[in-house]
Amino acid sequence: MFENKEYVYEVYKERSFSKAAENLFISQPSLSLTIKKVESKIGTKLFDRSTTPIQLTESGMEYIKCTERIMDIENEFQCFLSELNELKVGSLTIGASNFFTSYILPPYITRFMSKYPMVKVNLVEADTVTLEKRLFAGDLDLIVENCSLDETIYKKLHFYKEQMILAVPEILLKNKAAKKYRLTANDIIRDLHKKSWTAAVPLKLFEDVPFILLRHGNDTRNRADLIFEEQGIHPKIILELDQLATAYNTACHGLGATLVSDTLVKKTLPDSRIAYYKIDGQNVERENYFYHKINKYITRAMQKFFDLTQVQEL
Repeated sequence: MFENKEYVYEVYKERSFSKAAENLFISQPSLSLTIKKVESKIGTKLFDRSTTPIQLTESGMEYIKCTERIMDIENEFQCFLSELNELKVGSLTIGASNFFTSYILPPYITRFMSKYPMVKVNLVEADTVTLEKRLFAGDLDLIVENCSLDETIYKKLHFYKEQMILAVPEILLKNKAAKKYRLTANDIIRDLHKKSWTAAVPLKLFEDVPFILLRHGNDTRNRADLIFEEQGIHPKIILELDQLATAYNTACHGLGATLVSDTLVKKTLPDSRIAYYKIDGQNVERENYFYHKINKYITRAMQKFFDLTQVQEL
């Protein structure tokens, strides 16, 4: 009914078929035929052709009112699309664990919001199970995780790689044989633990040292169990926690040793109360990913955030 509204509106503005046809770059007979088809479809005349200049009928006036409302809506939507394209509007909701929200995402979020201040950014902090449920439900645009999610449902993009290291309080270093393997926080920052010539410590040297580990179900705990199993030791676990940063801070106070990521050491202030050690094993290195649902529409805000973090599709 309104698919040819532009033709009707041009005639209304010019009060003349000939002038309207000239503006529309079509012939007058073609324009007249188009208007007649519109009138035939709605079942009433839009123009009174007996007057000079031509006038709108009562139905014609109502048609023009509706046309102008439609045009306003179209213009409003076009402005929205333009602003969306320039990221003057939009939203981005990211989910992550306490570690990622505290140490990894803040600089990226800050840069993104500085560049696109009109985009509303929401950061949701939760455990892996909750994050996956909310991602599946569509509450989150994407999440950051180091565990594996179902790749038939979720697409993953590589974020960064990190390495697990052993952190032992100085007051628990009873075994002098471990001293030659010792690294400092500055050594970790300089990535000396990644060098082939840096020797990995045998975990057997710490079999009698109390350990602080994360609870079962956490990727760090799963890796720790596998690493201990590979080296044939059964650690004395005195405390289980939920957060990596909490385990690390507890170790800094001398309660026990723990396994942490080199990322955590690099993101926190050096602590002279802790000695660090490179460890070997198939599960020492781990990847961190951004996940989103495979059928999720990638908004412009999501794509710009991916560009900023330089993630890589897998």
